[in-house]
Amino acid sequence: MTSSAPSVSPALSAAELTALRDRALGDYAALVERGLSLDLTRGKPSPRQLDLAAELLTLPARGHLAADGTDTRNYGGLQGLTELREIFSGPLQVPAAQLIAAGNSSLALMHDSVVHAMLSPLPGAGRRWADEPRVAFLCPVPGYDRHFALCERFGIELIPVPMTADGPDMDVVERLVAEDAQIKGIWCVPKYSNPDGVCYSDETVRRLAGMTAAAPDFRIFWDNAYAVHHLTDTPVEIADLLALCAESGNPDRAFVYGSTSKITFAGAGVAFFGSSPANTAWLLGHMAKGTIGPDKINQLRHAEFLRDEAGVLEHMRRHRELLQPKFDLVQAILAKELGGTGLASWSSPAGGYFVSLDVLEGCAREVVRRAAEAGIALTPAGATHPYGDDPRDSTIRIAPSYPGLEELEQAITGLAVCVLLVATEKLLEQAG
Repeated sequence: MTSSAPSVSPALSAAELTALRDRALGDYAALVERGLSLDLTRGKPSPRQLDLAAELLTLPARGHLAADGTDTRNYGGLQGLTELREIFSGPLQVPAAQLIAAGNSSLALMHDSVVHAMLSPLPGAGRRWADEPRVAFLCPVPGYDRHFALCERFGIELIPVPMTADGPDMDVVERLVAEDAQIKGIWCVPKYSNPDGVCYSDETVRRLAGMTAAAPDFRIFWDNAYAVHHLTDTPVEIADLLALCAESGNPDRAFVYGSTSKITFAGAGVAFFGSSPANTAWLLGHMAKGTIGPDKINQLRHAEFLRDEAGVLEHMRRHRELLQPKFDLVQAILAKELGGTGLASWSSPAGGYFVSLDVLEGCAREVVRRAAEAGIALTPAGATHPYGDDPRDSTIRIAPSYPGLEELEQAITGLAVCVLLVATEKLLEQAG
């Protein structure tokens, strides 16, 4: 859930702003003097989180045969092991028969999906994306910088769409998709969205599945990266996009992605693609030109380690024990240092890996610059928007997962100092 945009409190007089600025100047000088080296740039699992899956390094322990007798040491099995696909069928809301278990990177699967759509017509399409006069994607903002970079790599136009508390503004999405046949896709992180933690409402998912699209090959790139990454006792459940697409007469509309990157080992997990039978066959056909099969031994060790869907959820409970105190700490510090000032607002996510901090318009880049000078590295301002351009220059992404609690406390306290300093300087300058 995301708080409202910051607005300057009328209670802050010029004298109060000056006092706040002077205090922040002193705090900032002391911060720089400490010579910190802290990194909040990416949502990486901490070493302690990775240790939760250390048993993987001793697996598979029951031999090299999969449940169906497949020799995982050999070639073949392009779609991935059945037992692992069955484990993740529920969390990803994709029938196991329509799910592909691949290598370690879901981003690579997204990349390959775009490339193959560029080079070969999608099911239902008359021509390749490369033969179109232009290709465009809708990008809910704030969003994930790597989605945007992938599209930029292939010259795909990025069209920002504002986010609401229920997901992307569907009035805007429906209008754009219905009137422009060159819009071929939309990026969606439907649960605990990166970076603001928004979860798509059932109504939003229904509208995405059933809306009219001018392009017959329009696809929803459904990056369900945080499907099981809960931070509360009441896990959020989202509507089943794939089933709703089929019910709405658009069975090929959804491309579903997920991975174990923030479940087991970030660099040595398993990624998944799920869709309609036609889309799954389409991607498998193209994958077969580049590989004879994935790392089935790694898939087997994951199946042994996680066991079943209940095993995944139990493992994620252990992740929560490590992550929740960090997210609680971020909330506590921001509330203490910035609460009631009207100079910033921030999200309070129920899961996922990020907190979205909104500062006064025109201040985000300067806050990030000041933080860097004080030894606190943040994701570049603007990264949450297409082309690195946040038109309001107000959104900053916070990634609390990797640092220890002591380092995180230092970083967020220092960040708050930078927010206060930059905001008060700007307001006093505007006041003349």
